[in-house]
Amino acid sequence: MRTLIVDDEPLAVERMQILCSRIPALQVVGTASDGAQALRLIEALTPDLVLLDMTMPEVDGLSVARILCTAAHRPAVIFVTAHDDFAVEAFDCDAVDYVLKPVAQERLERAVARAEARRSAQKGLGPELAPEPTPSQWIEEFWVPHRSELIRIAVSDVDRIDAERDYVRLHVGERSYLLLHTIQGLEDRLDPTRFIRLHRSTIVRRDRIAGLKHDGLGVWSAELADGTLQRIGRTYLPNAKAMAGR
Repeated sequence: MRTLIVDDEPLAVERMQILCSRIPALQVVGTASDGAQALRLIEALTPDLVLLDMTMPEVDGLSVARILCTAAHRPAVIFVTAHDDFAVEAFDCDAVDYVLKPVAQERLERAVARAEARRSAQKGLGPELAPEPTPSQWIEEFWVPHRSELIRIAVSDVDRIDAERDYVRLHVGERSYLLLHTIQGLEDRLDPTRFIRLHRSTIVRRDRIAGLKHDGLGVWSAELADGTLQRIGRTYLPNAKAMAGR
């Protein structure tokens, strides 16, 4: 894959060049030190892949990726950044991966493999059949910090979301992950046909709700598939009852 490296730190660019040289699937065709230069080079060089720093002066990585979403030539984008708090915004731009600095060789190789898989899938359909990506107003995946990297979690795998101050906790089976985001912000981004807010601090996937229980004195709870009870806040009770046709 013809690859463009974009980073405003010369040492970071040099390190990425070294890492890329060890991956046979990559051919580095250029480097850019800011977003504006990156956009010019993408138009001139038509790379297949852009390794894109997130924070740069003036035109940052997110701005570059958003512009590429509407470009005629749309290379795959892997964000390479020292910051883990832009993951939700990054994947609004259909990024392939989000790699944290300092970048490990094995981690970059996994990200490149994802880009190759996506490229192969698109080529396999043939140019006349390859579908254009359709942007969705609803978020479809989370990328959350876990140890020294970010891991991908499909929204469809999340059972429940709890607010914890400036964070939310994503419950996925028996595991949970913290993500820097507000619960109100996530509620606005989640498909309401798949998720429902039951309390000011809790959002639940609709198909995880087994039933509603009246506890008396106007208090209701939702019984979840794992047998636990989730108190329903008065503000959210009408929506919960509407889900049950009440």
